[in-house]
Amino acid sequence: MQYDKPPILVFGATGQQGGSVAVALLKKGWPVRAMVRDPASPKSIALSEAGIQLVAGTFDDADAMRAAMKGAYGVFSVQPSSPGGFVTDEDEVRYGKSIADIAVSQGVRHLVYTSGSAAGDQPTGVAHYDTKAEIERHIRTLPIVHTIIRPATFMELLVMPGFGLDEGRYSFFVKPDQHMQVLAADDIGKIVAATFADPARFGGQTFEIASDVVTGCDLQLLFSEAAGRPISYARFSDEVLAANPFLNKLTQLFDNGRLAGHADLDALREINPEQQSLKSWLSGPGKEPFERALGVGGAWEFNR
Repeated sequence: MQYDKPPILVFGATGQQGGSVAVALLKKGWPVRAMVRDPASPKSIALSEAGIQLVAGTFDDADAMRAAMKGAYGVFSVQPSSPGGFVTDEDEVRYGKSIADIAVSQGVRHLVYTSGSAAGDQPTGVAHYDTKAEIERHIRTLPIVHTIIRPATFMELLVMPGFGLDEGRYSFFVKPDQHMQVLAADDIGKIVAATFADPARFGGQTFEIASDVVTGCDLQLLFSEAAGRPISYARFSDEVLAANPFLNKLTQLFDNGRLAGHADLDALREINPEQQSLKSWLSGPGKEPFERALGVGGAWEFNR
């Protein structure tokens, strides 16, 4: 396939965010590169078959990152974080800063970094978000056009095992009448593609992104409708929160508004007219993972 513009390098293309971005950029006619750990893995092969150029490398390999950015117009930067259990908080910060620094040295014209909705000037007390705020601050000191997006809670997170769907109930961080914004991973790519297409508008901007806003009561209604049977909703119990400090800290961030989400949904809908509601997601991309969660128990996987 021939392109008339330079490529965009996408990190994390075998994951949710990077994969969404890679697909959206391809649809908009951008040539896409992806740095992957193992080009022979099934996910990497799928990227190659879709028309994405693969570059082998890891976040610890600065030479590979420099090679991957050579001649690139833009870079989409996302790193693994400590709740996944594979890297430390220090690793995440080092990776995020290194990508940004190398982008400058390689003459990349537009860097898009994905942060977190709770990141900001004031520490949260949760390293998962404060690491991202540190990377944000570093990027703003660099001589490069940059855009920082702060995604809301992923819809995909809602249907992870451990929230009780297999038992006909559901527990999460918000109170029944408390609002929170949520985001479909597919919408990330569409917003990022629009961002790369208009650096004059989005350069230097930091903004939250989301697809919909729901309450705990909404989750009960929508999940019951999707399951075809009653799914009751309740916030995590005091006993559960007392036994899991990480869950407790996240719950406090919802209560003080840091994780509730403040994205301008109307403005985002203008950028991405295909923006998904949780209802439409549950009947589309989320149908399979939701049905899978109905039959899978287990503990919540993140505990940091």
